[in-house]
Amino acid sequence: MGKLIIVAISLCIAYIGVMPAHAEVIKLSVGSQASNKQAISRPLNGVSRQQVSSQFGEPISIQGPVGEPPISSWEYADYYVFFEYDRVLHTVFKHVPVPGFNPDPEQAPAGPTE
Repeated sequence: MGKLIIVAISLCIAYIGVMPAHAEVIKLSVGSQASNKQAISRPLNGVSRQQVSSQFGEPISIQGPVGEPPISSWEYADYYVFFEYDRVLHTVFKHVPVPGFNPDPEQAPAGPTE
């Protein structure tokens, strides 16, 4: 009887180890992200700091430079502009949370109890 229980437990543990994990995969192209902000005028890659400043005004804040090559960032209302040396490396839209969406259900606020 004891051997039967050990075999049953061993089989259960082995089965759990080979169970496939399930996850939802959501694929979004980079162009479809922040689709509501795509019409916002922003600096293009390769543009100089002086051109960014004259076309978009002074940033809210400036960070850096950090590292080698030196990377710095300028914060504007809707996006961040990253510079390598004196040229725009990339522009990134700021994250805006979707109301009511919580990617981590374990962190969700407790609902009404019955």
